[in-house]
Amino acid sequence: MDTPTSLTEFDTPRLVALLAEWLPPRGWQMATAESCTGGQIAGACTDLAGSSNWFERGFVTYSNEAKNEMLGVDMALIDAHGAVSEPVARAMVEGAIARSHATVAVSVTGVAGPGGGSAEKPVGTVWFGWSVDGRVRTERRRFDGDRAAVRAATVRYALQTLAELVRTDPAA
Repeated sequence: MDTPTSLTEFDTPRLVALLAEWLPPRGWQMATAESCTGGQIAGACTDLAGSSNWFERGFVTYSNEAKNEMLGVDMALIDAHGAVSEPVARAMVEGAIARSHATVAVSVTGVAGPGGGSAEKPVGTVWFGWSVDGRVRTERRRFDGDRAAVRAATVRYALQTLAELVRTDPAA
């Protein structure tokens, strides 16, 4: 596959194909830590035949208790900032790396709707965490649309940014 100059126009299957191309030569495995997407990122990755060569595991941590038990997210952190926050997204991605054999991971925690939003965190608000070879990045985004649209946009953006981080990793 030719190396693209921009990944912004790529659909989810093409982004997964890029990860499938770029992770194995580095000897890297991938993990996911998902809340609002309920495993859809892992599902998109494992839709591709041969993904066992680079996809190591997915954590679906929809409840706060699951975030704590499966990823080691401190309940005090959730109590202080809420599940949809930068500190929780960071702790989720760090937990996915610590509790797997992966070198790269993505975490998502958000308000997919239609309910659950607030003035501070309206429906469509999503916090992302990415970890690539020990470097962690977080970002907040807001997506428009119904629940399905928010979740689909979250999956695509999570994979798009992960692919970009892998592609531009200085260790590569």
